[in-house]
Amino acid sequence: MRNTLAVITPRRALKALVPLLIAVPLLAAPGVAQAKSCSDPAVQLTVEELRLTASLPAGGPAVGPELVRQAGFDRLVADFGRRLCATRSRWTAQHLAETAGNDLWRTAVDRAQGRRPDLGTLDRYDDRPLYWARLQMSKALRQWTPSFKLDPAARADIMTKFDLGARGLDDVRFPIGGKVKRVLMSGFDPFTLDGAGIRIGNPSGASALQLDGKLLQTADGPAIVQTVSFPVVWGYFDTGIVEKAFGTALADSRRRPDLIMTVSQGRPGRFDVERWAGAWRGGFPDNNNVSVVGQIPAAPGWPQPADQFIETTLPYQQMVGTTGAYPVQFNQSFCVWPDSTKPGTGTAVCRTDAPKPGEIAASGGGGNYLSNESMYRSNRVRVGLGIDLPGGHLHTPVLGTATAPGDITDDAFVARRKAIADQVVALVTTAAGATGTKATTNTLPQPADAATAVRDVLGTVLG
Repeated sequence: MRNTLAVITPRRALKALVPLLIAVPLLAAPGVAQAKSCSDPAVQLTVEELRLTASLPAGGPAVGPELVRQAGFDRLVADFGRRLCATRSRWTAQHLAETAGNDLWRTAVDRAQGRRPDLGTLDRYDDRPLYWARLQMSKALRQWTPSFKLDPAARADIMTKFDLGARGLDDVRFPIGGKVKRVLMSGFDPFTLDGAGIRIGNPSGASALQLDGKLLQTADGPAIVQTVSFPVVWGYFDTGIVEKAFGTALADSRRRPDLIMTVSQGRPGRFDVERWAGAWRGGFPDNNNVSVVGQIPAAPGWPQPADQFIETTLPYQQMVGTTGAYPVQFNQSFCVWPDSTKPGTGTAVCRTDAPKPGEIAASGGGGNYLSNESMYRSNRVRVGLGIDLPGGHLHTPVLGTATAPGDITDDAFVARRKAIADQVVALVTTAAGATGTKATTNTLPQPADAATAVRDVLGTVLG
Protein backbone atom coordinates (compact mmCIF):
# COMPACT_ATOMS: atom_id res chain seq x y z
CA MET A 1 0.00 0.00 0.00
CA ARG A 2 1.15 3.55 -0.66
CA ASN A 3 1.88 5.68 2.39
CA THR A 4 -1.24 7.62 3.37
CA LEU A 5 0.36 9.93 5.95
CA ALA A 6 0.99 12.79 3.54
CA VAL A 7 -0.66 16.08 4.51
CA ILE A 8 -3.43 17.28 2.17
CA THR A 9 -2.21 20.75 1.21
CA PRO A 10 -4.25 23.32 -0.74
CA ARG A 11 -2.00 22.63 -3.76
CA ARG A 12 -2.72 18.89 -3.57
CA ALA A 13 -6.42 19.57 -3.15
CA LEU A 14 -6.36 21.78 -6.26
CA LYS A 15 -4.48 19.12 -8.21
CA ALA A 16 -7.07 16.54 -7.16
CA LEU A 17 -9.81 18.66 -8.74
CA VAL A 18 -8.09 19.03 -12.10
CA PRO A 19 -9.39 15.75 -13.61
CA LEU A 20 -12.93 16.94 -12.85
CA LEU A 21 -12.34 19.95 -15.07
CA ILE A 22 -11.58 17.79 -18.10
CA ALA A 23 -14.58 16.36 -19.87
CA VAL A 24 -13.35 12.86 -20.75
CA PRO A 25 -12.16 10.59 -17.91
CA LEU A 26 -8.76 8.94 -18.33
CA LEU A 27 -10.24 5.44 -18.60
CA ALA A 28 -13.28 6.26 -20.67
CA ALA A 29 -15.92 3.66 -21.43
CA PRO A 30 -15.71 1.88 -24.79
CA GLY A 31 -17.53 3.63 -27.59
CA VAL A 32 -16.54 7.20 -26.71
CA ALA A 33 -16.49 9.22 -29.91
CA GLN A 34 -13.06 9.91 -31.36
CA ALA A 35 -12.02 13.54 -31.13
CA LYS A 36 -10.74 15.28 -34.25
CA SER A 37 -7.00 14.74 -34.67
CA CYS A 38 -4.81 17.49 -33.23
CA SER A 39 -1.53 15.94 -34.33
CA ASP A 40 1.01 17.23 -36.82
CA PRO A 41 2.83 14.19 -38.25
CA ALA A 42 5.46 16.45 -39.79
CA VAL A 43 6.91 17.27 -36.34
CA GLN A 44 10.20 15.42 -35.88
CA LEU A 45 10.18 12.63 -33.28
CA THR A 46 13.01 11.30 -31.15
CA VAL A 47 14.77 8.10 -32.14
CA GLU A 48 12.99 6.36 -29.26
CA GLU A 49 9.58 7.52 -30.49
CA LEU A 50 10.37 6.49 -34.06
CA ARG A 51 10.78 2.90 -32.85
CA LEU A 52 7.03 2.80 -32.15
CA THR A 53 6.58 1.60 -35.72
CA ALA A 54 9.29 -1.08 -35.52
CA SER A 55 8.33 -4.73 -35.83
CA LEU A 56 10.42 -7.85 -35.41
CA PRO A 57 12.70 -8.80 -38.32
CA ALA A 58 10.40 -11.78 -38.88
CA GLY A 59 7.46 -9.41 -39.37
CA GLY A 60 4.20 -8.98 -37.49
CA PRO A 61 2.69 -5.97 -35.70
CA ALA A 62 4.74 -3.08 -34.34
CA VAL A 63 6.18 -4.45 -31.09
CA GLY A 64 5.77 -1.43 -28.80
CA PRO A 65 2.06 -0.78 -29.49
CA GLU A 66 1.38 -4.53 -29.38
CA LEU A 67 2.89 -4.78 -25.89
CA VAL A 68 0.81 -1.77 -24.83
CA ARG A 69 -2.32 -3.46 -26.19
CA GLN A 70 -1.61 -6.81 -24.54
CA ALA A 71 -1.14 -5.07 -21.18
CA GLY A 72 -4.41 -3.15 -21.51
CA PHE A 73 -2.70 0.25 -21.55
CA ASP A 74 -3.98 1.16 -25.03
CA ARG A 75 -7.11 2.76 -23.61
CA LEU A 76 -4.98 4.95 -21.35
CA VAL A 77 -3.03 6.12 -24.37
CA ALA A 78 -6.10 6.73 -26.53
CA ASP A 79 -7.97 8.63 -23.84
CA PHE A 80 -4.93 10.80 -23.17
CA GLY A 81 -4.88 11.76 -26.85
CA ARG A 82 -8.59 12.68 -26.80
CA ARG A 83 -8.21 14.77 -23.66
CA LEU A 84 -5.15 16.50 -25.05
CA CYS A 85 -7.06 17.57 -28.15
CA ALA A 86 -9.83 18.96 -25.93
CA THR A 87 -7.57 21.20 -23.82
CA ARG A 88 -8.01 24.92 -24.28
CA SER A 89 -5.24 26.42 -22.13
CA ARG A 90 -1.63 25.86 -21.18
CA TRP A 91 -2.65 25.50 -17.52
CA THR A 92 -5.08 22.69 -18.32
CA ALA A 93 -2.51 20.99 -20.53
CA GLN A 94 0.12 21.12 -17.80
CA HIS A 95 -2.17 19.47 -15.30
CA LEU A 96 -3.40 16.94 -17.81
CA ALA A 97 0.20 15.94 -18.58
CA GLU A 98 1.12 15.72 -14.91
CA THR A 99 -1.93 13.71 -13.86
CA ALA A 100 -1.72 11.45 -16.93
CA GLY A 101 1.93 10.69 -16.19
CA ASN A 102 1.16 9.93 -12.56
CA ASP A 103 -1.81 7.76 -13.55
CA LEU A 104 0.29 5.79 -16.02
CA TRP A 105 2.94 5.10 -13.37
CA ARG A 106 0.41 4.11 -10.73
CA THR A 107 -1.48 1.89 -13.18
CA ALA A 108 1.78 0.15 -14.13
CA VAL A 109 2.68 -0.38 -10.46
CA ASP A 110 -0.78 -1.65 -9.58
CA ARG A 111 -0.75 -4.03 -12.53
CA ALA A 112 2.74 -5.30 -11.67
CA GLN A 113 1.77 -5.94 -8.06
CA GLY A 114 -1.43 -7.79 -8.94
CA ARG A 115 -4.00 -5.13 -8.11
CA ARG A 116 -5.21 -4.76 -11.72
CA PRO A 117 -6.00 -8.26 -13.02
CA ASP A 118 -8.46 -6.62 -15.39
CA LEU A 119 -5.66 -5.10 -17.45
CA GLY A 120 -4.59 -7.25 -20.36
CA THR A 121 -3.20 -10.74 -20.72
CA LEU A 122 0.54 -10.03 -20.62
CA ASP A 123 2.55 -11.28 -17.62
CA ARG A 124 2.23 -8.74 -14.82
CA TYR A 125 6.00 -8.61 -14.22
CA ASP A 126 6.56 -7.24 -17.74
CA ASP A 127 8.07 -3.74 -17.61
CA ARG A 128 7.90 -3.10 -21.36
CA PRO A 129 4.30 -1.82 -21.66
CA LEU A 130 5.09 1.13 -19.37
CA TYR A 131 8.05 2.11 -21.54
CA TRP A 132 6.13 1.95 -24.82
CA ALA A 133 2.96 3.59 -23.47
CA ARG A 134 5.09 6.45 -22.17
CA LEU A 135 6.59 6.88 -25.64
CA GLN A 136 3.17 6.84 -27.30
CA MET A 137 2.02 9.60 -24.97
CA SER A 138 5.21 11.66 -25.34
CA LYS A 139 4.81 11.37 -29.13
CA ALA A 140 1.26 12.73 -28.80
CA LEU A 141 2.56 15.68 -26.78
CA ARG A 142 5.41 16.36 -29.21
CA GLN A 143 3.14 16.39 -32.29
CA TRP A 144 0.19 18.09 -30.58
CA THR A 145 -1.18 21.19 -32.33
CA PRO A 146 -3.10 23.10 -29.63
CA SER A 147 -5.86 25.58 -30.36
CA PHE A 148 -3.92 28.25 -28.44
CA LYS A 149 -0.43 29.70 -28.68
CA LEU A 150 2.22 27.49 -27.09
CA ASP A 151 5.90 28.37 -27.33
CA PRO A 152 8.61 25.66 -27.40
CA ALA A 153 9.68 26.29 -23.79
CA ALA A 154 6.13 25.83 -22.54
CA ARG A 155 5.73 22.61 -24.52
CA ALA A 156 9.02 21.31 -23.11
CA ASP A 157 7.80 22.08 -19.59
CA ILE A 158 4.55 20.19 -20.21
CA MET A 159 6.47 17.20 -21.57
CA THR A 160 8.80 17.23 -18.56
CA LYS A 161 5.86 17.21 -16.17
CA PHE A 162 4.42 14.19 -17.95
CA ASP A 163 7.72 12.33 -18.08
CA LEU A 164 8.61 12.83 -14.42
CA GLY A 165 5.17 11.63 -13.38
CA ALA A 166 5.32 8.60 -15.69
CA ARG A 167 8.68 7.64 -14.15
CA GLY A 168 7.46 7.79 -10.56
CA LEU A 169 9.43 10.90 -9.60
CA ASP A 170 6.29 12.74 -8.51
CA ASP A 171 5.20 9.72 -6.49
CA VAL A 172 8.02 9.45 -3.91
CA ARG A 173 6.40 9.96 -0.52
CA PHE A 174 7.85 8.59 2.69
CA PRO A 175 6.30 8.67 6.18
CA ILE A 176 7.82 10.84 8.88
CA GLY A 177 9.45 9.24 11.91
CA GLY A 178 11.67 6.34 12.84
CA LYS A 179 9.16 3.51 13.16
CA VAL A 180 9.73 2.38 9.58
CA LYS A 181 12.87 2.42 7.46
CA ARG A 182 12.80 4.23 4.13
CA VAL A 183 14.42 2.87 0.96
CA LEU A 184 14.70 4.75 -2.34
CA MET A 185 15.56 2.61 -5.35
CA SER A 186 15.82 3.25 -9.10
CA GLY A 187 15.54 1.03 -12.17
CA PHE A 188 15.99 1.65 -15.89
CA ASP A 189 14.09 1.56 -19.17
CA PRO A 190 14.85 -1.15 -21.74
CA PHE A 191 17.81 -0.39 -24.04
CA THR A 192 19.66 -1.72 -27.11
CA LEU A 193 16.31 -1.73 -28.91
CA ASP A 194 17.39 -1.67 -32.55
CA GLY A 195 16.70 -4.66 -34.81
CA ALA A 196 15.73 -7.81 -32.92
CA GLY A 197 16.37 -5.89 -29.69
CA ILE A 198 13.00 -4.19 -30.13
CA ARG A 199 11.45 -6.83 -27.82
CA ILE A 200 13.98 -6.35 -24.99
CA GLY A 201 12.91 -5.51 -21.44
CA ASN A 202 14.95 -4.47 -18.41
CA PRO A 203 14.73 -6.54 -15.20
CA SER A 204 15.70 -3.50 -13.13
CA GLY A 205 12.61 -1.69 -14.40
CA ALA A 206 10.49 -4.75 -13.66
CA SER A 207 11.94 -4.86 -10.13
CA ALA A 208 11.16 -1.18 -9.57
CA LEU A 209 7.51 -1.81 -10.42
CA GLN A 210 7.39 -4.75 -8.03
CA LEU A 211 8.83 -2.71 -5.16
CA ASP A 212 7.22 0.72 -5.45
CA GLY A 213 5.23 1.50 -2.31
CA LYS A 214 5.84 -1.97 -0.89
CA LEU A 215 6.23 -2.51 2.86
CA LEU A 216 8.98 -5.05 3.50
CA GLN A 217 9.41 -7.02 6.70
CA THR A 218 13.15 -7.02 7.34
CA ALA A 219 15.34 -8.51 10.05
CA ASP A 220 15.44 -5.08 11.68
CA GLY A 221 11.80 -4.08 11.35
CA PRO A 222 9.55 -2.81 8.55
CA ALA A 223 10.85 -0.83 5.59
CA ILE A 224 8.87 1.03 2.95
CA VAL A 225 10.30 1.26 -0.57
CA GLN A 226 9.77 3.99 -3.13
CA THR A 227 11.08 3.57 -6.66
CA VAL A 228 11.65 5.54 -9.86
CA SER A 229 12.56 4.54 -13.41
CA PHE A 230 15.38 6.30 -15.25
CA PRO A 231 15.72 6.82 -19.02
CA VAL A 232 18.65 5.36 -20.92
CA VAL A 233 19.47 8.78 -22.38
CA TRP A 234 22.61 10.81 -21.67
CA GLY A 235 20.76 14.11 -22.05
CA TYR A 236 18.30 13.34 -19.26
CA PHE A 237 21.21 12.74 -16.91
CA ASP A 238 22.75 16.09 -17.91
CA THR A 239 19.57 17.87 -16.81
CA GLY A 240 19.84 16.30 -13.33
CA ILE A 241 17.12 13.65 -13.29
CA VAL A 242 19.14 11.45 -10.90
CA GLU A 243 19.80 14.34 -8.53
CA LYS A 244 16.14 15.38 -8.71
CA ALA A 245 15.10 11.92 -7.57
CA PHE A 246 17.76 11.20 -4.95
CA GLY A 247 18.86 14.70 -3.99
CA THR A 248 15.31 15.89 -3.35
CA ALA A 249 14.64 12.88 -1.10
CA LEU A 250 17.96 13.18 0.74
CA ALA A 251 17.47 16.90 1.38
CA ASP A 252 14.17 16.23 3.17
CA SER A 253 15.42 15.73 6.73
CA ARG A 254 12.03 14.58 8.03
CA ARG A 255 11.49 11.90 5.38
CA ARG A 256 15.07 11.16 4.35
CA PRO A 257 15.71 7.64 3.05
CA ASP A 258 17.72 5.33 5.28
CA LEU A 259 19.15 3.58 2.21
CA ILE A 260 19.51 4.45 -1.48
CA MET A 261 20.16 1.93 -4.23
CA THR A 262 20.40 2.22 -8.00
CA VAL A 263 19.72 -0.98 -9.95
CA SER A 264 20.38 -1.91 -13.58
CA GLN A 265 20.93 -4.90 -15.83
CA GLY A 266 24.50 -6.17 -15.79
CA ARG A 267 26.27 -9.45 -16.56
CA PRO A 268 24.87 -12.85 -17.52
CA GLY A 269 24.06 -15.29 -14.76
CA ARG A 270 24.87 -13.26 -11.65
CA PHE A 271 24.11 -10.28 -9.46
CA ASP A 272 26.88 -7.81 -8.63
CA VAL A 273 27.06 -5.35 -5.76
CA GLU A 274 29.44 -2.76 -7.23
CA ARG A 275 32.17 -1.36 -5.00
CA TRP A 276 33.20 1.63 -7.12
CA ALA A 277 31.46 4.20 -9.30
CA GLY A 278 33.72 6.18 -11.63
CA ALA A 279 33.41 9.72 -13.01
CA TRP A 280 33.85 8.79 -16.69
CA ARG A 281 31.39 8.33 -19.55
CA GLY A 282 32.50 5.75 -22.08
CA GLY A 283 30.25 6.78 -24.95
CA PHE A 284 28.11 3.68 -25.56
CA PRO A 285 25.09 4.89 -27.61
CA ASP A 286 21.94 5.64 -25.64
CA ASN A 287 18.33 5.01 -26.66
CA ASN A 288 18.48 8.00 -29.00
CA ASN A 289 21.69 6.63 -30.54
CA VAL A 290 23.71 9.47 -29.00
CA SER A 291 27.24 8.86 -27.71
CA VAL A 292 28.95 10.97 -25.04
CA VAL A 293 32.54 10.61 -23.83
CA GLY A 294 34.25 12.43 -20.97
CA GLN A 295 33.95 13.39 -17.33
CA ILE A 296 30.47 13.18 -15.80
CA PRO A 297 29.32 16.80 -15.48
CA ALA A 298 27.86 18.32 -12.36
CA ALA A 299 24.09 18.71 -12.11
CA PRO A 300 22.92 22.31 -11.73
CA GLY A 301 21.79 23.36 -8.28
CA TRP A 302 23.33 20.58 -6.19
CA PRO A 303 26.46 20.60 -4.01
CA GLN A 304 28.72 17.92 -5.44
CA PRO A 305 32.34 16.97 -4.85
CA ALA A 306 34.73 16.30 -7.73
CA ASP A 307 35.67 12.76 -6.60
CA GLN A 308 36.90 10.50 -9.40
CA PHE A 309 35.60 7.42 -7.58
CA ILE A 310 32.87 6.94 -5.00
CA GLU A 311 32.78 3.77 -2.93
CA THR A 312 29.65 1.89 -2.02
CA THR A 313 28.35 2.05 1.54
CA LEU A 314 25.81 -0.72 1.00
CA PRO A 315 25.94 -3.69 3.44
CA TYR A 316 27.48 -5.88 0.76
CA GLN A 317 28.53 -8.68 3.12
CA GLN A 318 24.91 -9.41 3.99
CA MET A 319 23.75 -8.95 0.39
CA VAL A 320 26.29 -11.43 -0.96
CA GLY A 321 24.89 -13.99 1.48
CA THR A 322 21.35 -13.62 0.11
CA THR A 323 20.33 -16.80 -1.67
CA GLY A 324 18.17 -17.06 -4.76
CA ALA A 325 18.14 -18.25 -8.34
CA TYR A 326 21.42 -16.45 -9.10
CA PRO A 327 24.71 -16.01 -7.22
CA VAL A 328 25.49 -12.58 -5.74
CA GLN A 329 29.04 -11.24 -5.93
CA PHE A 330 30.86 -8.19 -4.60
CA ASN A 331 32.64 -6.68 -7.59
CA GLN A 332 35.72 -4.64 -6.63
CA SER A 333 37.03 -3.88 -10.12
CA PHE A 334 37.70 -0.40 -11.47
CA CYS A 335 39.82 1.13 -14.26
CA VAL A 336 41.97 4.27 -14.47
CA TRP A 337 43.62 6.09 -17.37
CA PRO A 338 47.37 5.44 -17.58
CA ASP A 339 48.18 9.16 -17.87
CA SER A 340 46.09 11.29 -15.52
CA THR A 341 46.97 14.41 -17.51
CA LYS A 342 45.46 12.91 -20.69
CA PRO A 343 42.25 11.11 -19.70
CA GLY A 344 40.65 9.19 -22.52
CA THR A 345 43.95 8.26 -24.15
CA GLY A 346 45.84 4.99 -23.93
CA THR A 347 44.62 1.66 -22.62
CA ALA A 348 42.76 1.78 -19.32
CA VAL A 349 44.46 0.00 -16.40
CA CYS A 350 42.08 -2.20 -14.41
CA ARG A 351 42.63 -3.28 -10.80
CA THR A 352 40.84 -4.51 -7.68
CA ASP A 353 42.67 -2.72 -4.87
CA ALA A 354 41.63 0.93 -4.44
CA PRO A 355 42.11 4.07 -6.55
CA LYS A 356 45.10 6.22 -5.63
CA PRO A 357 45.00 10.00 -5.18
CA GLY A 358 45.26 11.79 -8.50
CA GLU A 359 44.15 8.83 -10.63
CA ILE A 360 41.47 9.57 -13.23
CA ALA A 361 38.56 7.17 -13.59
CA ALA A 362 38.13 5.26 -16.84
CA SER A 363 35.28 3.14 -15.44
CA GLY A 364 33.73 1.96 -12.23
CA GLY A 365 33.10 -1.67 -11.44
CA GLY A 366 29.85 -1.41 -13.34
CA GLY A 367 31.48 -0.02 -16.47
CA ASN A 368 31.18 3.55 -17.81
CA TYR A 369 27.61 3.64 -19.08
CA LEU A 370 24.48 5.03 -17.43
CA SER A 371 24.30 2.32 -14.76
CA ASN A 372 27.66 3.46 -13.41
CA GLU A 373 26.52 7.06 -13.77
CA SER A 374 23.33 6.46 -11.79
CA MET A 375 25.43 5.14 -8.89
CA TYR A 376 27.95 7.95 -9.22
CA ARG A 377 25.40 10.76 -9.39
CA SER A 378 23.11 9.49 -6.61
CA ASN A 379 26.02 9.02 -4.24
CA ARG A 380 27.86 12.16 -5.35
CA VAL A 381 24.88 14.23 -4.27
CA ARG A 382 24.68 12.21 -1.03
CA VAL A 383 28.34 12.98 -0.30
CA GLY A 384 27.88 16.59 -1.37
CA LEU A 385 25.01 17.01 1.09
CA GLY A 386 27.16 15.50 3.85
CA ILE A 387 24.79 12.60 4.48
CA ASP A 388 26.20 9.31 5.76
CA LEU A 389 23.91 6.42 4.91
CA PRO A 390 24.09 3.19 2.86
CA GLY A 391 24.14 3.83 -0.87
CA GLY A 392 25.35 2.01 -3.95
CA HIS A 393 24.51 -0.01 -7.02
CA LEU A 394 23.18 -3.49 -7.76
CA HIS A 395 23.56 -5.12 -11.17
CA THR A 396 21.04 -7.82 -12.08
CA PRO A 397 21.66 -10.76 -14.39
CA VAL A 398 20.98 -10.25 -18.10
CA LEU A 399 17.37 -11.11 -18.90
CA GLY A 400 17.66 -11.88 -22.60
CA THR A 401 14.62 -12.30 -24.86
CA ALA A 402 12.08 -14.90 -25.89
CA THR A 403 13.69 -17.97 -27.47
CA ALA A 404 11.91 -17.90 -30.81
CA PRO A 405 12.99 -14.89 -32.93
CA GLY A 406 9.39 -14.17 -33.89
CA ASP A 407 8.03 -14.10 -30.31
CA ILE A 408 7.83 -11.13 -27.96
CA THR A 409 7.45 -13.36 -24.91
CA ASP A 410 7.47 -17.02 -23.83
CA ASP A 411 7.33 -19.03 -20.63
CA ALA A 412 11.10 -19.19 -20.11
CA PHE A 413 11.46 -15.42 -20.62
CA VAL A 414 8.65 -14.80 -18.12
CA ALA A 415 10.21 -17.18 -15.58
CA ARG A 416 13.66 -15.54 -15.82
CA ARG A 417 12.26 -12.06 -15.32
CA LYS A 418 10.23 -13.15 -12.29
CA ALA A 419 13.22 -14.93 -10.74
CA ILE A 420 15.42 -11.84 -11.15
CA ALA A 421 12.80 -9.41 -9.85
CA ASP A 422 11.96 -11.61 -6.86
CA GLN A 423 15.63 -11.84 -5.98
CA VAL A 424 15.98 -8.05 -6.20
CA VAL A 425 13.14 -7.80 -3.68
CA ALA A 426 15.02 -10.23 -1.41
CA LEU A 427 18.28 -8.27 -1.78
CA VAL A 428 16.61 -4.95 -1.02
CA THR A 429 14.97 -6.55 2.02
CA THR A 430 18.35 -7.82 3.21
CA ALA A 431 20.03 -4.45 2.66
CA ALA A 432 17.26 -2.57 4.45
CA GLY A 433 17.48 -4.95 7.39
CA ALA A 434 21.23 -4.32 7.68
CA THR A 435 21.28 -0.54 7.34
CA GLY A 436 23.02 -0.20 10.70
CA THR A 437 25.99 -2.20 9.37
CA LYS A 438 28.75 -0.15 7.78
CA ALA A 439 30.57 -1.54 4.76
CA THR A 440 34.23 -2.21 5.56
CA THR A 441 37.24 -2.80 3.35
CA ASN A 442 39.69 -4.63 5.62
CA THR A 443 38.65 -8.20 4.76
CA LEU A 444 37.60 -7.94 1.14
CA PRO A 445 37.52 -11.11 -0.98
CA GLN A 446 39.84 -10.88 -3.99
CA PRO A 447 39.41 -12.39 -7.48
CA ALA A 448 41.74 -15.24 -8.32
CA ASP A 449 43.85 -13.33 -10.83
CA ALA A 450 44.23 -10.10 -12.77
CA ALA A 451 42.48 -11.57 -15.81
CA THR A 452 39.35 -12.09 -13.72
CA ALA A 453 39.49 -8.48 -12.56
CA VAL A 454 39.75 -7.14 -16.09
CA ARG A 455 36.95 -9.43 -17.31
CA ASP A 456 34.74 -8.20 -14.46
CA VAL A 457 35.21 -4.59 -15.52
CA LEU A 458 35.00 -5.11 -19.27
CA GLY A 459 32.09 -7.57 -19.15
CA THR A 460 28.65 -6.99 -20.61
CA VAL A 461 27.66 -4.29 -18.13
CA LEU A 462 25.74 -1.53 -19.87
CA GLY A 463 22.71 -0.16 -18.07
